[in-house]
Amino acid sequence: MDTRALTPVSTRTAPPDEPGAALVVTGDELLLHELLPLTAAADVTPQVVDRAEQALVGWSRARVVLVGLDRAGELAALGPDYREHVYLVATAHVPDDAFRTALALGARQVVELPVSAGWLVDLLTDLTEQGADRGQVVGVIGGSGGAGATTLACAMGQWAARRTTAALVDCDPQGPGLDRMLGMERCEGFRWDALCRTTGRLSARALRDALPRRDGLGVLSWYVGAEQQTLQAFAVREALSAARRGHGAVVVDLPRSGDRLVAEIAARCDRLVVVTQASLVGVAGAARMRGRFADHPAVGLALRGNDLEGGDVARAVGAPVWTQMRDQRGLDEAVDLGLGPLRSLRGPLARAAQDLWDGGPA
Repeated sequence: MDTRALTPVSTRTAPPDEPGAALVVTGDELLLHELLPLTAAADVTPQVVDRAEQALVGWSRARVVLVGLDRAGELAALGPDYREHVYLVATAHVPDDAFRTALALGARQVVELPVSAGWLVDLLTDLTEQGADRGQVVGVIGGSGGAGATTLACAMGQWAARRTTAALVDCDPQGPGLDRMLGMERCEGFRWDALCRTTGRLSARALRDALPRRDGLGVLSWYVGAEQQTLQAFAVREALSAARRGHGAVVVDLPRSGDRLVAEIAARCDRLVVVTQASLVGVAGAARMRGRFADHPAVGLALRGNDLEGGDVARAVGAPVWTQMRDQRGLDEAVDLGLGPLRSLRGPLARAAQDLWDGGPA
């Protein structure tokens, strides 16, 4: 095959003085034509070198090394240090002697393209995102109807965004919509409706860049009047995984429905906040909700009102009270103005959000 007839592929690489997420060692243009679109799909900008000696410079610093069959023999002859995550890559049927070369090189596996293209994208995504800190995921759910769980979830997201990259994930298709609560319904960006129609691995960077975002807070919610108003399990799993990898803090607004998907989402949360009113009805509802998530290791209460003592409520529900707050003045006005519930760092909601981020279990 004449490689000169191939459509050009960008060979932009990581700067030579910085450690790349991936090191590609090959002089084979056909292999690069197959490989570079895969690194782009994994949001990886590789360092590409075409001589074996050049590979030694970034050999130990890259998170993954992909060695073309054309350079594997001479690179193995140089005796590079043993390291994890070295793969020999080829674009045609791999000859038997390639496996001996891979063994001499210390490669973990021989990867044949395009057959293993999807597997390689997943590998690159996993390895290059492992170095990033995983964000804390906090689920918020109402102990009873009208407890204000969605309002508190928005306030927690706004608070977190002042300190780190933050995302709000709306898992309640029948709720008011987190983007509308925050005045972001007209912001361009990705919503569940589009995500539920996609398949495959979702990278942290792709989700972070695609979400509607304001003041550092990204929101994954629903289009108004969209036909699809049902969460798909695969989409939720990919979204939560990518959100955790791409943000310092993630807040999930959970519906009160008792289906299996809600239970799975709650299990993926590091902590679960049950919002309830300081009333007998509210406490009874919170106790039932606590029973639903009896196996979750970190469930706490956000208690609205001062009619009951926090200690009494904690004993009745079987979960600690992480924050207790009074109602905030001007809340409806702030939401109507598109400012979101947290207008400033003062007030009951701000103090509650700070309590929930700073005062929860270690």
